[in-house]
Amino acid sequence: MIERPEIAFRDPELERVWGRVARGERLDRADGLAILGTWDLAALGRMADHVARARHGERVYFTLNRQLNPTNICVLDCAFCDFAARPRNDPKAYEMDWDEILAHVTDDITEIHIVGGLHHKWRYDRYVEIVRRIREKSPGITIKAWTAVEIDFFAKIGKRSVEQVLADMVEAGLDALPGGGAEVFSERVREALFKHKIGEREWFAVHDAAHRMGIPTNCTLLYGHIETYEERVDHVLKLRDQQDRTGGFQAFIPLEYQVGTTNLVERQASAVEDLRTIAMSRLVFDNIPHVKSYWVMLGEQTAELALNFGATDLDGTIGIEKIAHYALAASEAGHTREHLLRMIRAAGKVPVERDALYRELAVY
Repeated sequence: MIERPEIAFRDPELERVWGRVARGERLDRADGLAILGTWDLAALGRMADHVARARHGERVYFTLNRQLNPTNICVLDCAFCDFAARPRNDPKAYEMDWDEILAHVTDDITEIHIVGGLHHKWRYDRYVEIVRRIREKSPGITIKAWTAVEIDFFAKIGKRSVEQVLADMVEAGLDALPGGGAEVFSERVREALFKHKIGEREWFAVHDAAHRMGIPTNCTLLYGHIETYEERVDHVLKLRDQQDRTGGFQAFIPLEYQVGTTNLVERQASAVEDLRTIAMSRLVFDNIPHVKSYWVMLGEQTAELALNFGATDLDGTIGIEKIAHYALAASEAGHTREHLLRMIRAAGKVPVERDALYRELAVY
């Protein structure tokens, strides 16, 4: 049992929220908004860190992984995306051949994370074959592949149900789904930024099917653009409701919008905004095991701070990440195990190496 800390509050609204946490009450929309609006960061950090430590002690998880983005050619035109290339005459467009894809699978990683564009010419079988060939090359690796957006697209081009697509992918070697493509569950934001992409209903349908089939998934939020605090909290509450029903989410990843060249806002979210969002996520999500501090988008220093604001996962070594870096993310392209160990220890935490299914591989 983790002893509840004594906290000196400067924000009476945050003290009210702490009272609810201390009584074991489930936080609501008003509580989430109070957290996002507070400037009492010292108290907020202690609250969120207490809740994280009650679940995981001083442990913070990471993985030796590599991100594989087989193509950036995409039929969608999301206003926030610098990664996607138009199907025709776009100088930044690329598509990997089999040698390039399989070169991502090496003996020094335990997880591969596959996401990419919705290619207008690739057939359904190619996407299944990507998973199959990776599994054949590395039988022991954990494969986390394809967002709900991609699974829905595969169902359309393959003339299959979502369940059939998932079954085909599992048969080929898939272990889990990432959580991308959720963006913000707001029709106002969807209409403004990604009206040709699937929305809330379709995203949940894919994850619900995966959970019913025993496939674990993650979930995400893209924040720091045109969404309101209310929309940010409502998004989290909808994910919490889904977790109540199925229990299939392993981790929640708040993804900070990268301004890049899309320029939806004048500047990126501040470190203060990042820490409040991560703390809100940890305090409101009473039913999801982990909140990630995704260093690729947060930057190394903020990601390290977030480990004392409720985050209990640092993601991984990543390798050559393309999506955030096409949007001019300032973080390194990848890190070594030793670098992640230093970051976790600098936050006063105990590093735990895991795979994509959160099976513990080593405690440092």
